[in-house]
Amino acid sequence: MLGRRHYRIKVFQALYAWFQGGEIRQDVAERNLLSSIDKIYELYYIQLSFFLEVMDFYRRKMEDARHKFLPTEEDINPNTKLLTNSIITILLGNKDLQRQIAKYSISWSDEQEMLRKIHLKIRNSKDLKEYFKSDQPSFEEDREIVYKLFKKFIARSNELQFFCEERNIFWIDDYQSAALLVMKTIRQIPETFAENMSLPSLFVKDEDDNPEDDQKFIVDLFRVTIGQSEPLGILIDGKTKNWELERIALTDIILIKMALVELVYFSSIPIKVTLNEYIEMSKLFSTPKSQMFINGLLDKMVEDLKSEKKIKKVGRGLI
Repeated sequence: MLGRRHYRIKVFQALYAWFQGGEIRQDVAERNLLSSIDKIYELYYIQLSFFLEVMDFYRRKMEDARHKFLPTEEDINPNTKLLTNSIITILLGNKDLQRQIAKYSISWSDEQEMLRKIHLKIRNSKDLKEYFKSDQPSFEEDREIVYKLFKKFIARSNELQFFCEERNIFWIDDYQSAALLVMKTIRQIPETFAENMSLPSLFVKDEDDNPEDDQKFIVDLFRVTIGQSEPLGILIDGKTKNWELERIALTDIILIKMALVELVYFSSIPIKVTLNEYIEMSKLFSTPKSQMFINGLLDKMVEDLKSEKKIKKVGRGLI
């Protein structure tokens, strides 16, 4: 599953669009927000299916080489170790993965040139040559080569990233998030993984986690930040006497408002977690000067809100 930081970032992006006047109906904006998160999962399946398609291209080229007019010894007796790799075999045989690929109508029939380029990079890679040297394969060795090949040639593929951006403009920011999910999947697949099981990164691992809780977190954070925007703005204005609110960047204002919403209205999220998350997000979306401003302002406001007893935290992880 996606982590809470990914959800916060998607909410931040939706709020930025909202306050910029991109959507006049809040219910439509909420649906677009949830849809944008679902699209990351579609991107996850696109990346995984592309990798498997490259492996199939690899197999087909090997077969073609055997039937050349004057095949070499290597053409006749190629190293098939990658084709029998345990992780690749598991992924190819996974019924849930095949259902999802069909659901999103993913096809690579028109992308033979891109497949050829990635196939050549993989075939000539030092990692693959090192993998071939071992004559005693293990499940962990199989996992490691798949992880390395995906990370180097799919997660960092300019060709595939461009293909995805052409398909959906919003995937510019989501490509690496989906790639991290795929790499997490590769790391988590057990040797006993059955063909009818769901892929590890997309089902709940922690018994205390709940997808419905995640959706509630996303929607509530979005709704409350909009609903409390005016009083939060007044609160921020009162704490920034040397700054006019209009002079503070919209991105900074939204991050501060989101942090305040979590601090005051989300009683189960520890203060430290909220502060760390929004300080990290400020590194992505704000200038170095803004980061210091947000950090200092939130520290000051937390102390004030505590003394006013407006922050009340309860639940898991707070003792």
